[in-house]
Amino acid sequence: QVQLVESGGGLVQAGGSLRLSCAAPEIIFRINSMGWYRQAPGNQRELVAIITRGGTTNYADSVKGRFTISRDDAKNTAYLQMNMLKPEDTAVYFCNSYPAFGFWGQGTQVTVSS
Repeated sequence: QVQLVESGGGLVQAGGSLRLSCAAPEIIFRINSMGWYRQAPGNQRELVAIITRGGTTNYADSVKGRFTISRDDAKNTAYLQMNMLKPEDTAVYFCNSYPAFGFWGQGTQVTVSS
């Protein structure tokens, strides 16, 4: 069965950086766009960033200028570079296609302390 594997999360102080990785099966990665999503406690899952097959990116206003999404087609891997992290970035981060398939990986926890 296909699976999405996110990694790279951790505990970081406000202002710090983390780089998340997403290993995706080809059936997912070949979709036109890949996205990073996050879900904070008590909140709905939200889309954070997307990248098309051609490399065009878009970001939620809350992370614009701080996060950078990228992809490596040869490795079927997507990345999310997160800089200048804020406590409100604390969430479980997931990757998926965009639009998302109806299944999700375990996600990776990002906790930003103040």
